[in-house]
Amino acid sequence: MDTKQKDDLSYRAHDLRTAVTQDVRMKAKFTPLAWFMRHCILQPGRSVTHHLAGRGRRFLPPEDLLARKFCPSKDMEGECPQEANGSHPDQREEQPPTSDLAMDTGSCAGPVKTGETVITEGKAKIIFPSANEVFYNPVQEFNRDLTCAVITEFIRLQLSAKGIQIAVPGEEKVEKVVVDLSEEEEAGSEPAPDGEGAERAAAVGEVCKEGVRILEALAASGLRSIRFAKEVPGIRAVVANDFSSKAVELMARNVQFNGVGHLVTSSLADARMLMYQQKAEKHPFDIIDLDPYGSPATFLDAAVQAVSEGGLLCVTCTDMAVMAGNSGETCYSKYGAMSIKGKFCHEMALRIILHSLDLRANCYQRYIVPLLSVSADFYIRVFVRVFTGQATVKASASKQALVYNCVGCGTHHFQRLGKMTSHGSNFKYSAASGPPAGPSCEHCHQRHQLGGPMWAEPLHDLAFVQRVLSALGSNPGRFGTQDRIQGVLSMVTEELSDVPLYYTLDCLSSTIHCNTPSLLQFRSALLHAGYRVSLSHACKNAIKTDAPPSALWDIMRCWERIHPVKRERLSDTSPAFHILSVEPTLQASFTIREDANPKSRKQGLKRFQENPEAYWGPKARARAGGGISTSLQDKRKLHQNKRKERGEDGGHLKPPPCKRLKEGSCTGAGQGSPSPEPAPEAVKTDSPPQ
Repeated sequence: MDTKQKDDLSYRAHDLRTAVTQDVRMKAKFTPLAWFMRHCILQPGRSVTHHLAGRGRRFLPPEDLLARKFCPSKDMEGECPQEANGSHPDQREEQPPTSDLAMDTGSCAGPVKTGETVITEGKAKIIFPSANEVFYNPVQEFNRDLTCAVITEFIRLQLSAKGIQIAVPGEEKVEKVVVDLSEEEEAGSEPAPDGEGAERAAAVGEVCKEGVRILEALAASGLRSIRFAKEVPGIRAVVANDFSSKAVELMARNVQFNGVGHLVTSSLADARMLMYQQKAEKHPFDIIDLDPYGSPATFLDAAVQAVSEGGLLCVTCTDMAVMAGNSGETCYSKYGAMSIKGKFCHEMALRIILHSLDLRANCYQRYIVPLLSVSADFYIRVFVRVFTGQATVKASASKQALVYNCVGCGTHHFQRLGKMTSHGSNFKYSAASGPPAGPSCEHCHQRHQLGGPMWAEPLHDLAFVQRVLSALGSNPGRFGTQDRIQGVLSMVTEELSDVPLYYTLDCLSSTIHCNTPSLLQFRSALLHAGYRVSLSHACKNAIKTDAPPSALWDIMRCWERIHPVKRERLSDTSPAFHILSVEPTLQASFTIREDANPKSRKQGLKRFQENPEAYWGPKARARAGGGISTSLQDKRKLHQNKRKERGEDGGHLKPPPCKRLKEGSCTGAGQGSPSPEPAPEAVKTDSPPQ
């Protein structure tokens, strides 16, 4: 450094010390911006904070700056003078900590703040605030695990057509296949240079240029997208979108916290507008995941357009009260189908959402092909592929059906909306003929309820489900809920795919007021009669069978002969009286057969999980202001028996009215049923009880 540069550097240091001293003495705020700009150190368009933070420096307060001997750094175009021993003056002291300015000026990946917790699920760790600003429900871990398993197999099918194998950690079989293929292709040739051939295998956490593009339209904390990036191979990009600024801010922190910024991009937008925009730009997503709080109805139209040809659409519905028959008119306004109350309500909910998806896709000459449809806990989850084809869309009407459900005995019949007949290689489409039932039930003479339309075709692609099961079997311990996934999917493979809806043993028995036969006895009776029968993953005691309702009631009549009921106590208008007054034409045998017990039941797979803790279910909706929502258990207590009159203290209900008081034969003095007097307290003695 020449003499002129040293003199200039000394002048700058003296000028800065003078400015700081004057500002502190005048109790004015020290602004280094003017000094930096005056000496042309600061680049145009940059702030002092950016200048110092970009070099890992920390700008000290004026008081600390005065206490230290000022020494301009190399970043300020100078060299620091050294002391006699050759050491830097600041090296004698502890270096200042790394600046937090980078986090304050654009980076959200800071450490865990006060009031936040770190939640670990799968291979992802997310920072979650204690305030209810962003929604998270641990119950949905099964949903997220199942989604990762399904998407992995879908990507495997997609990339295998391009000659690319995916490598899932723990699946040694896949790695061996990749090695064998490379050896066969390169047999008798020189080994390929490093880097070549890497495109033939897609690994987890790496960008695959020919991989899939995923959209999580309602990402909340971004947990699902982060798990995709860290557990699913063959991904080109993941877009994690949400309409809440708090959620997007937390999402960006979680993405950087997990180190998946090269795969996951956070987005703040309306999910519908984002999907419409991508469709207009002809840049569709290969996989779209919809998991809203409540109904996904408002997003379905955009989703069926924004997914690519043959792409995967994953939809979750948590508004089961609407889809299970409590509000049929609301279900029609959202999904275009009437839901009815019945024991088969959970499977009917699956068929209603599939009908709604197919109906909206038909508007754009597209149709759906279900891969997997699951009813679990308090929600339903469907995985469908979307294709384009005008000829196939014409057959959509024949895939929908109305259901006639008897309100007395629960017997149901189906009415297809359309009819497709084949003439050689051509097909003719026409309206279906009906109705399948009369104005009243032929078994109990009660009225029918009309529900639907609903999807009447198979709910699952059994070949695809078997692929998912095989992958899970070759990679044990991949998911936290893997035992339950294997149990549910095993039941799915055992279901009769061509039989919509089901009956339940308790409903059949309660209709005629008799004891309930065991599951194996009833299944054996159907098998002895020559019919097919299976269970259902949607209900524990469900019976799916191709037997007509008349055969079911004949079996129940034969069971009632073995376990008779008191017919004199039956009303002449009751369903039990009408059903039991008919002689059975089928002589049922209840001898237990070996094939009556399904394989999943023999193996003791976890098919119907018990709740691991109290209040295991839906969580409160996240609030935009970050306030803590009232806990659901407190809300349940508040609204419990809200239609009944409470006592004077407001804490206890009045005793129910006496039954004899209504009949006018009550001799009690009170207006309610006499409450039992409390038992006298036991006298404490030292002698042991006898």
